[in-house]
Amino acid sequence: MDLHQLWYVVATILVVVGLIGTVLPALPGVPLLFCGLLLAAWTDGFAHVGAFTLFVLGVLTVIAIGIDFIAGVLGAKKVGASRYAVIGAALGTLLGLFFGLPGLLLGPFVGALVGELVAGGTLRKATGVGVGAWLGFLLGAVAKLAICFAMLGLFAFAFFT
Repeated sequence: MDLHQLWYVVATILVVVGLIGTVLPALPGVPLLFCGLLLAAWTDGFAHVGAFTLFVLGVLTVIAIGIDFIAGVLGAKKVGASRYAVIGAALGTLLGLFFGLPGLLLGPFVGALVGELVAGGTLRKATGVGVGAWLGFLLGAVAKLAICFAMLGLFAFAFFT
């Protein structure tokens, strides 16, 4: 195997790990996927995938990262959460990053629930707000996965045409 092929193997590994990281929140999935695509384009000498395609892939990466941070907040807002619950959902999402998969799955829910209770909401309302935050997080993960597949499709279109 020559060095050229090795770079393609590394790029493929980054893309696969990136896709896995999109579903398993402990890994920075979308940035890894983007790095794999960038490495593949670089290995090809940017002959097929140029600056415009890489720019669009970069914008999609930034959008997907943004979805991570706002999905739980939007889910909480959608069900009528208080300001404290929205802040709690955001903090729960950020703190959840440090506790792996369980933290990321429970962080938005617990943060929104605690925030709503601090705001004086009932346990019933706080639970509903927590579920809203969690559903927002789940829908955000689905949107992130869709963006990743769009990135792969755009890259493949540019690379193979």
